[in-house]
Amino acid sequence: MDPARQFDFWIGEWEVREPSGELAGTNRIELILDDHVLHEHWEGASGMRGTSFSLYAAGRGIWHQTWVDTNGMLLLLDGGVHDGAMVLEGRTPARDRPGEELWHRISWAVMDGDPDRVRQHWETSRDEGRTWETAFDGRYTRTS
Repeated sequence: MDPARQFDFWIGEWEVREPSGELAGTNRIELILDDHVLHEHWEGASGMRGTSFSLYAAGRGIWHQTWVDTNGMLLLLDGGVHDGAMVLEGRTPARDRPGEELWHRISWAVMDGDPDRVRQHWETSRDEGRTWETAFDGRYTRTS
């Protein structure tokens, strides 16, 4: 498979729910810029909004995502496909602990072989990746 097409399974319009079934929000992912960039449009059930741009950076041989949101978060992630999932990682300053870094690992994978269902699992670590906690566990169902 062309590495630039490895994340195409995420393209579409989605309803996103927590594992409990509670609505987390909606998400629309579209291809832009001559089909080289995935553009995400997140609308959280709480009113928070965010957007990301993801692309295969061929010169670096990796996937990259830049995320920004209405909470003022900037997240820069890099990675690729591991064990059938897109896995991107990055670090941010810890907002609640000045001088410390928060590590982020986000994975996206088709659920149970169904292309109309995707799981996004966002984990964070405060100890340089030795232990991880779930920050978000979204279950996507395609609406279009």
